Amino acid sequence: MKLLFWVLVLALFFFVLGFKRGRPDRDTAAPAARPQAPTVPVAAEPPPEEMVRCAECGTHLPVSESLPGRGGHFCCADHRSRFEARSS
Repeated sequence: MKLLFWVLVLALFFFVLGFKRGRPDRDTAAPAARPQAPTVPVAAEPPPEEMVRCAECGTHLPVSESLPGRGGHFCCADHRSRFEARSS
């Protein structure tokens, strides 16, 4: 009988606890009354950069990091000079 009493007390406790969690608080019932946090604008990501292939070794790299030459784009000055010497 004593065990049944404690089981009922615990069940009532968890029922009340769950009932309170399910109800909206007074703070959430009126969202206009609460001050809103200032929103920080998020900077837009730059668009993806075009990738080019080195005409000498075939390595892919962004066009801003490539070296232009007579035969296309190159990853370094050494590859550009080797390619242009072989092409001449």
